[in-house]
Amino acid sequence: MNWEECYQKKEVFWNKGRPSPPLQQYLERYPVRGRALVPGCGHGHEVALAVEHGLDAVGLDLAPTAIAEARALYPKLAARFVVGDLFNPPAALRSAFDIVLEHTCLSGLHPTLRADYRRGIDLTLRPGGLLIGVWFIDPQLAPGEQGPPFAFPVSGLTALFADGYEIVHDSVPDVSFDKRAGRERVRVLRRAG
Repeated sequence: MNWEECYQKKEVFWNKGRPSPPLQQYLERYPVRGRALVPGCGHGHEVALAVEHGLDAVGLDLAPTAIAEARALYPKLAARFVVGDLFNPPAALRSAFDIVLEHTCLSGLHPTLRADYRRGIDLTLRPGGLLIGVWFIDPQLAPGEQGPPFAFPVSGLTALFADGYEIVHDSVPDVSFDKRAGRERVRVLRRAG
């Protein structure tokens, strides 16, 4: 998928205009501190949420238009948005984060790229750090539609992070965007130190 083209054409169906309700609820219930990365940050709503909750957050996106639009939407946070590739992050972002906040990045990637996603998390998250994710487990696709978003069962999530991560929180959220109720999972993983 050409993410830059999607942003240029304003074909960003995943952008709901505000941060993920389950992620917001999690950060309210379980405050965390440190430096946070939001991969695939798009328009930056989760970066703004993270900063609001006291995190030193950085948003990373492959699409320059997404980053430009995030900077325009959140001008006071403009310096926090970086164009870059999670699969090959800039040197300044390697092993630089205590927390990674996941929302829609992985579900937008073809299943063949999941190992690359895991490698990107390993490259950016410090040992002992937390991967806090709202994972889109069960997207309903129209007949014939193949994604994104791509189906990602809980067993796949468990398998992807089985080596080197421990589950420290796992729940089905009781808040969600419209049409996502019961189809997301909040799972927090701690990277082995």
